[in-house]
Amino acid sequence: MADIDPALIARIADALERMAPKAGAAADWKCAPAFVWQADSGIAEPVSHVAGVAFDLLKGIDLAAQTLLENTLRFARGLPANNALLWGARGMGKSSLVKAVHHEACRAVQPAPVLIEIHREDIASLPRLMRQLRDAPELRFIIFCDDLSFEAADTSYKALKAALEGGIEGRPAHVLFYATSNRRHLLAREMTDNERATAIHPGEAVEERVSLSDRFGLWLGFHSCSQDDYLAMVSAYAAHFRLRAEAGDLRRAALEWAATRGARSGRVAFQFIQDLAGRLGQKLT
Repeated sequence: MADIDPALIARIADALERMAPKAGAAADWKCAPAFVWQADSGIAEPVSHVAGVAFDLLKGIDLAAQTLLENTLRFARGLPANNALLWGARGMGKSSLVKAVHHEACRAVQPAPVLIEIHREDIASLPRLMRQLRDAPELRFIIFCDDLSFEAADTSYKALKAALEGGIEGRPAHVLFYATSNRRHLLAREMTDNERATAIHPGEAVEERVSLSDRFGLWLGFHSCSQDDYLAMVSAYAAHFRLRAEAGDLRRAALEWAATRGARSGRVAFQFIQDLAGRLGQKLT
């Protein structure tokens, strides 16, 4: 076996080291429309394609959808906008709406706003992410946390409060925070009940619980949908994917599907459409 030049090995090692992302180094925010924040490494990993539902397919949430879209477009154009909390019933399109309005903003405004997903368990690292974003004031960023809530003994909510409005630096004007939750006030009731039991002024526990949600200028409520809204969702999906089904058969099958699930929601409607498309031998494209 021929001898390998040590100088060549050294050059290869140097090249690989330069290519490897440095821990805590800011990402190239222009290389992708979205990123996922990795708290362990302090690196935001790019996402080339954001999976989601088209804005026009989101039915039964018209007011919330239009409100969030207008807020997002104003922010993307450099105008003042509010942090948003999307709260309420499961499966009604809260996270789908955030991704859909980001897609619409990317189509309407350039440079497009960058969507950064942060996992609920990584909220304590939010200040580190904010520090990286401060160094890119030429772009607009939407930080998104899905299914945000806090349980007993969890103090990471204080990092969120400081990042949203508190702290001496405050939230950068080019950064917005969107969150979804099944709870309107984010903190578990037992957390404030425990604090109230030991507090000198019990009302302070309630204030602590409410003050976190108050950091969000927009509260958008999502409620369980009516039968008419559910059927409108099913019809919209069926038309969009060109499913070969008669209107009467589609309605009857959709209601039977909802009855077996014990619920009506956008998620249930889409799950029905997936099942129907499979039975019809059609693809959802």
